[in-house]
Amino acid sequence: MKKTFIMAWRNIWRNKRRTLITVASIFFAVFFAVVMRSFQLGTYDHMIHQAIESFTGYIQIQDKEFFYEPSLDNSFEYTDEIVSSVKKVENVQVAVPRVESFALASTGLQSKGVLVTGIDPVKEKNLSNPENRIVKFRFTPEIVDQIIKEVELPEKQVELIKANENNSYSSFSRISLDMALDSDLEKILFPVIEQKASFESDYLNTNDDGVLVSDRLARYLKADVGDTLVLIGAGYHGMSAANIFPIRGIVKILSPELDNKLVYMTLENAQQFFSLGNRVTTLNINLEDPDEMVESQEDLQNAINNDQFTVKNWEEFNPTMKQQIEGDSVGGVIFIGILYFIVLFGIVGTVLMMIAERKRELGVMVAIGMAKVKLSFVLVFEMLFLGLIGTLSGLAASAPVVVFFNRNPIKMTGEMSKMYEDMGFDPVMPLAWFNDYFVWQAVIVMIMVIIACYLPLRRVRKMNVIKALRA
Repeated sequence: MKKTFIMAWRNIWRNKRRTLITVASIFFAVFFAVVMRSFQLGTYDHMIHQAIESFTGYIQIQDKEFFYEPSLDNSFEYTDEIVSSVKKVENVQVAVPRVESFALASTGLQSKGVLVTGIDPVKEKNLSNPENRIVKFRFTPEIVDQIIKEVELPEKQVELIKANENNSYSSFSRISLDMALDSDLEKILFPVIEQKASFESDYLNTNDDGVLVSDRLARYLKADVGDTLVLIGAGYHGMSAANIFPIRGIVKILSPELDNKLVYMTLENAQQFFSLGNRVTTLNINLEDPDEMVESQEDLQNAINNDQFTVKNWEEFNPTMKQQIEGDSVGGVIFIGILYFIVLFGIVGTVLMMIAERKRELGVMVAIGMAKVKLSFVLVFEMLFLGLIGTLSGLAASAPVVVFFNRNPIKMTGEMSKMYEDMGFDPVMPLAWFNDYFVWQAVIVMIMVIIACYLPLRRVRKMNVIKALRA
């Protein structure tokens, strides 16, 4: 067997051009498949982190009727017994109670239907963390003009600043991203922005009687920090819910849908407003290991052990996102499949060419006494060597790309950034860390090589030695 290996290895380098062409086709197929799939999965992970882990949680505990009829009448008592039962489940990272319902918001002549969300200001920092989204800078047309006059900027940055008139920001990093600033421009521009565009906005404290209003909603209502927001709605079991609340701060929510309608208030304030007592609508849970979501869902259901409650994972209460991810993933898999299908034809073409060129050589080897079985093994090992070289080199070349862009995601700027934000996503494209997808590329290629091995085996088995010698 050792001699067979050596012979196969030497044979593939007798025609270096043919070998390099075959290896290159496999190399590029593996490289692009790994990078593309990593981009896809990285984007999905980022979407889930933003929409699920950073807002709704991976799992929610609800009243069993709430899933079908999300009404305050289907809320439940938030008791120490539920809290202790949830804490017993190992994979639970954080459990945050919420009250969510709709109301009509008004400031002066403007009014709009809003989503009122009652939160525990301290516990919520471990889930959606609205404090990180508090607006700190606002670019009015007047402020933009002042900045442009005071700081000499490249034409590109001037256009981007003008394009972001009336935008609000919660951090300098977001400003840098939208305006495509390098480190030198940041040093020049940030002090001026801090001086000219700073915006006073506060977070809620535990006993606060005020509210936070999402940025787009505040603009629609023409409301600002310090103004009064009127909320009118229906409370628990038809109770009247109407009150006025001072606006403590403005929050910038990435999702345009939520940014158009979200109002935060403290959990206690929401319970009083909706006449709920100690009731909540959901208990939102994040996990230490999201990959064990289904197992944790079952553990939570068993831990609660009460027919009143149901435990739902994000795929159940947010099926739209699940369908979007699955649909996009299928498209990516089809594209990779087409790529590998083309490579398979390339490998088969190489095999046919190899057999045609070496027909006389193979005939001579059989004529001088080499068994057809052993010759078949030599040809199979040649194909396997070609597949291994191409696959391993492709994986080796793609690994640094995955590592680099996982730690340094591609950041969209300018119009592309705004397009991502309009769709409700952070304008970054991270690559997924190494996972099953990385190994599967090697497995798929080796399966294709094994399939291609059928041709030389068939040709050798049916080979007519006399005709081969005359070739």
